[in-house]
Amino acid sequence: MTKLASDYHAIYLSPHLDDVALSCGGQIAQRTRSGQRVLIVTVMAGDPMENADNAYIRSLHERWGLGRDAAAQRRAEDIAACAVLGADFLHWPLPDCIYRLHPEDGRPLYVSDEDIFGDVHPAEQPLIEQIVARLRTLPEHGRCYAPLTVGHHVDHLLVAEAAQRAFGNALYFYEDYPYAQQPGKLSATLATTPMQWTPIVVSLTEADLVVKIEAISAFRSQLSTFFTDRGDLERRVRDYAASVGGERLWRKLQR
Repeated sequence: MTKLASDYHAIYLSPHLDDVALSCGGQIAQRTRSGQRVLIVTVMAGDPMENADNAYIRSLHERWGLGRDAAAQRRAEDIAACAVLGADFLHWPLPDCIYRLHPEDGRPLYVSDEDIFGDVHPAEQPLIEQIVARLRTLPEHGRCYAPLTVGHHVDHLLVAEAAQRAFGNALYFYEDYPYAQQPGKLSATLATTPMQWTPIVVSLTEADLVVKIEAISAFRSQLSTFFTDRGDLERRVRDYAASVGGERLWRKLQR
């Protein structure tokens, strides 16, 4: 693990080992190029729970081209991506939702795409406070960024809820890419809370986009999930940046 600084200009909370690079890679490149210290904390970066093995897990590992050590290989990809971005990294031991089991009967909690993009399993409510406790141990920082939860992935929901409990109104939210590129997903997410949302657009230079694309490309196992090839990755990242003016963040204010 990289040695952490005592304080950071910004901390980005990533549910998985690619979310922040996909959503915020350009602004992080911009920050670190100017000399700012940035920490990317991946919350669900741990190894699978014991006996976590089912057809859904095996199908994802096959798609990713990874074996039983998939989590370790994905952590290595994240280390490479953070090096491209110039950011420090921190990997927490909580496993991805596909590897988590019910604490009482040991059954898998999420065994399909419908599950992972559905509601958080009731058995995981205590997990939110565990994440809150960890968040409160993070180094001092200027700003903290959490997922907006576009796409409604259960791990994004857990991290966003915990971050709001830990940091309250000081929190900034980033658009979960590439889910935010899907028609209607962003507006549906913003409509789910009784808050007034304020957008903040971070303009990106060509240099920022180049670094962002290289960082995303470091997650080789995940590319087939979102893109057909490297050319598709570049086109879609650039198209979305052009559509929003760079990368877009959100603050929420009580109505």
